[in-house]
Amino acid sequence: MSDLPHHGVQLLEINARNEQQRLDNFLLSKLKGIPKSRVYKLLRSGQVRVNKGRKKADYRLKTGDIVRIPPVRMAEADDSKAPQHLVDRVSQSVIFEDSQLLVLNKPTGIAVHSGSNLKFGVIEMLRQARPDAEMLELVHRLDRETSGCLVIAKTLAALNQLHQHFRDKAAHMEKIYRAIVMGRWKGAEKNIDLPLLKKAPRSGERFVEVNPEGKDARSLFMPLQYKDDMSLMEIKLFTGRTHQIRVHAQATGYPIAGDTKYGDKAFNKGLKKQGYKRMYLHAYKLSFELDGQDYNLCAPLGDEWEKLMQ
Repeated sequence: MSDLPHHGVQLLEINARNEQQRLDNFLLSKLKGIPKSRVYKLLRSGQVRVNKGRKKADYRLKTGDIVRIPPVRMAEADDSKAPQHLVDRVSQSVIFEDSQLLVLNKPTGIAVHSGSNLKFGVIEMLRQARPDAEMLELVHRLDRETSGCLVIAKTLAALNQLHQHFRDKAAHMEKIYRAIVMGRWKGAEKNIDLPLLKKAPRSGERFVEVNPEGKDARSLFMPLQYKDDMSLMEIKLFTGRTHQIRVHAQATGYPIAGDTKYGDKAFNKGLKKQGYKRMYLHAYKLSFELDGQDYNLCAPLGDEWEKLMQ
């Protein structure tokens, strides 16, 4: 008989605080320290019940629901925890916080959440750093190699309202990026209006291409500074498609510096030799309204940006 610590049977009634929260996110908040893979196994096997019935991970909870969580033994080896130096790095990247949300200047090279080959991302590290937080949920996502403004909701009301804002960007959200691209940009600002289609080849690695059968995608590229064969750009998004800036930059002949998927291999190799190893795309500014309050957030660029463009 194992003497590992464990959670006994829990019968939890859902109140207004958790209204519309996904079942998997609710379980992760209640079973802290349990590996994420174990939580999803409990769901798939039907051991978690809502009102005595099975529910999928994406089920939205309702006030009055009774969630039954079975006895769960804690992991014998706490391999679900991220290395402390990464947790500290993410914690120190918070640039704004109030009672409703917090905003990170997300470091490059760290995914926003765990995935098939990742045990942890930014959100797991934040929860690890703040074990007493009632709720921490991603409002949106950034590519792993993209840095900059990343919003985390601390209440369900803020999460739901901000999700709506991101779905209806034209009316409620302004997103400004900075990027260094290969080539000296010709002319002034330029609207890029090219539809994008997601592709999933047999290798499993997803990529996006310009395709008339794709979804509407619009970006405004504005040159800020030039250096030899590079340009510092500001990009305003009017839509939020996967890899939108990266593919629009490639399609116009000015790929993002350091982009290993859509960039120029020879150009990136030259940058690496000089010690510049990241992808130079950064979520610079984010503006929106929440409960009558205006938020205008800015994540400063790292020192290497200025050094590269000097």
